[in-house]
Amino acid sequence: MPPRVLFGAAYYHEYQLYDRLDEDLDLMAQAKFSVMRVGESVWSTWEPENGRFDLEWLRPVLDGAHERGISVVLGTPTYAVPPWLSRQYPEIAAEHATGQRIGWGARQEVDFTHPAFRFHAERVSREILARHASHPAVIGFQVDNEPGLRLPHNHGLFQRFVDHLRERYGTVEALNLEWGLVYWSHRLSTWADLWTPDNNAQPQYDVAWRAFQARQTTEFVAWQADIVREYASPDQFITTCISYGHPAFEDDELTDPLDVTAGNPYYDMQDGLVLPDPTPDDHEQQHWKTTGVWALYENADRVFSSRQEPFLITETNAQAVGGTSDNRPGYDGQWRQAAWALVSRGARMVEYWHWHTLHFGAETHWGGVLPHSGRPGRVYAEIARLGAEFDTAGELVAGIEPDADIALVYSMPNKWLMQKYPPLATADGSPDHSSYHRIFDSFYRGVFEAGRQARIIHARQLHQRFTPEAAVARHPVLIAAGLYLADDATLDWLVAYAHAGGHLVVGPRTGYADHEARARPEPAPPRLVDAAGAWYDEFSNLATPLPVRASPDSPLDLTADATATRWLEGLTAVDADVLAEYDHPHFGRWPAVTTRRHGAGRVTCVGTVPGRDLARSLAGWLAPTPVSGWTDLPASATATTGTSPDGRRVHVIHNWSPRPVEVRAPRDLTDVLSGDAVGAGQPVHLDACDVRVFTAADDAPPQP
Repeated sequence: MPPRVLFGAAYYHEYQLYDRLDEDLDLMAQAKFSVMRVGESVWSTWEPENGRFDLEWLRPVLDGAHERGISVVLGTPTYAVPPWLSRQYPEIAAEHATGQRIGWGARQEVDFTHPAFRFHAERVSREILARHASHPAVIGFQVDNEPGLRLPHNHGLFQRFVDHLRERYGTVEALNLEWGLVYWSHRLSTWADLWTPDNNAQPQYDVAWRAFQARQTTEFVAWQADIVREYASPDQFITTCISYGHPAFEDDELTDPLDVTAGNPYYDMQDGLVLPDPTPDDHEQQHWKTTGVWALYENADRVFSSRQEPFLITETNAQAVGGTSDNRPGYDGQWRQAAWALVSRGARMVEYWHWHTLHFGAETHWGGVLPHSGRPGRVYAEIARLGAEFDTAGELVAGIEPDADIALVYSMPNKWLMQKYPPLATADGSPDHSSYHRIFDSFYRGVFEAGRQARIIHARQLHQRFTPEAAVARHPVLIAAGLYLADDATLDWLVAYAHAGGHLVVGPRTGYADHEARARPEPAPPRLVDAAGAWYDEFSNLATPLPVRASPDSPLDLTADATATRWLEGLTAVDADVLAEYDHPHFGRWPAVTTRRHGAGRVTCVGTVPGRDLARSLAGWLAPTPVSGWTDLPASATATTGTSPDGRRVHVIHNWSPRPVEVRAPRDLTDVLSGDAVGAGQPVHLDACDVRVFTAADDAPPQP
């Protein structure tokens, strides 16, 4: 991969109303673009009729890009099926529920496991690859596009699910026992008795069904990757772009057969990228598009977490993103802020969706780098400035290994389970299908707002990548919140981590159920009670936030605004210290936060979804001195640090405010973009919505 941050946009010359290829490519070169993505959305252009291929239209784009030093990521077009294929093979349509076909007219309406679809998808991919894979402009390949959008219920897919269960459990009797199918008279007498998932209400069924669906997506992506490898050279990478809000994938498994992770983070700009954060605590917009600076960083850390390594951004905001009534392009400077934030957390490529705002189609008002007029304007000027900065920074910032003060365990299976069986409620008392992220995000946001840096680790990766002792050395603080569904081995690993010297934070619902989502028949948090020195067997939803106060001699620095929100576990401290208490006539009998030494480490229990002040105070106590070294920052400033591939340290300092601020350098630094030196303790000026990038030769990275 090229040594500098790849920078560019998705480019669709085939969508233009008139030929402007040379003009577009010249503008890209002037903006220091180094990459474009092509070809993934137009199967019907590659193959206008069954078996008739038109492959040469892309050649001028590839040639022109290569002449200007712009690399290309070539896509396979399998996510948008041509009308002729749906007409000739109607049986490939995906089904919302068994027998109810998804209507055509959008994208990803197909059952991608169907043999007829696979035949045609492989054929068109091979035709494209055979013609263009060896072009000198092509540096990598994107298979499919944002996979896992739907949960198809097709008959063939369901039958393979039954076969999978038979292979896993062996007998119907074993399945009856493991799933508890004695309940509501669901005991099976034969495999043919298994009902389709349309109206299922058994949690154990859902756990297996969602995991099976995710594996189908992984298999589909791996199948395409294997085809591409027959044509790719060793120096060309293979990826797919991930929309992390989609329901039918598990990203840490989906990326196993790929060479690098690529993600598509979208976020509100304007006041959505301002600090102090003006959005209310209960803001609902955290799905495919997020709101808040903290959520932008969480987006980046999620992409890093998939393979625990630097990553690519295949799509992100160019102008306004969303529907026709959601037009909020960024304030001046916000493109720089967002791009540098992504790079500081490990992005090796930043690619906008897309180059030219479309004149037709469902995304007519999803703004590109150029507006509908095609004339370079404010957005182009901002992005061209970024291109020049990445060109200047060079290899120093390409593939940063980001620092982390606190690690957080993430679990897609728990997200799936809580989508259907949410423990939390919305303000009107209805089930909150975003419950998992309500829990997880509260801790992540607390880490961010305390000025600390986070690392997200999938539950599966704990066993794969670390012994408990190695994890302690790398990540001395680990938060496991919302981990309701957890097998014995995971819970025992967490106990061993604390015993080895780590500080384990156990958040709401963690460990309550086993790997089959069966509530464990023991006090909670199960298998952790002895290490935690605390237990509970009663819990309650909270209709309104409860005030929380620090206990006498508590190290927590709580403000009067500290609250518990949404959920409360009635913790009983056995031999644990109480750090915080509820200020309430009934709930005050139980502690909100407890802590206990365990072996060489510590286990802290947080029995609620912490409000912002409580979460921030917890993070500050868990990691008293930030790894970055930047302290006493204004409320609008953030400091992100990491290590360049060559070992140099990188400091990216943001001002997320429309007003200038000053911060003080913690050590001698050199400005990467200007070359200016800044001495330790000297002021660093940041303009409105500004970013400064520094390096320090004598700045030792955190010790693993």
